[in-house]
Amino acid sequence: MNPASLPWYWATAALVLAALELHAPGAYFIWLAGAAAVTAGLAFAIDTGWEWQIVHFVLLGIIAVLLGRQVFGHRIVRRAPGKLNRRAEAMIGTTVTVVDPIAGGVGRVQVGDSPWPAAGPDMAVGTLARIVRVDGTTLVVDQA
Repeated sequence: MNPASLPWYWATAALVLAALELHAPGAYFIWLAGAAAVTAGLAFAIDTGWEWQIVHFVLLGIIAVLLGRQVFGHRIVRRAPGKLNRRAEAMIGTTVTVVDPIAGGVGRVQVGDSPWPAAGPDMAVGTLARIVRVDGTTLVVDQA
């Protein structure tokens, strides 16, 4: 292995890791790509052996991943388990407005920009209601 070509290996590794982030997003490969790019820069600037370059990459990779998690970790969206294909259940507890009067236990409520079928006690148009459970596509509501 030609020592003069080592920085190019790190630069190539940075590109490969960045490309992996595009195909398997998870916000880890991009930080490792940054560590490889910095290691390439260090290898170009300072003539060190491959052993020290690996040490630099490992340390920079750990620091980069930890900093990335610290800065961007709060943006990770966590959903309640088991509700992936039952999104209506995520609306339980939401306050909605009655748009078609609930009479005889049946009416419609406004959720966001869409009216939904609703069931519950009789309520007039404009009444605030709280979703208490979901029955198929019908939201079961109670007066808020």
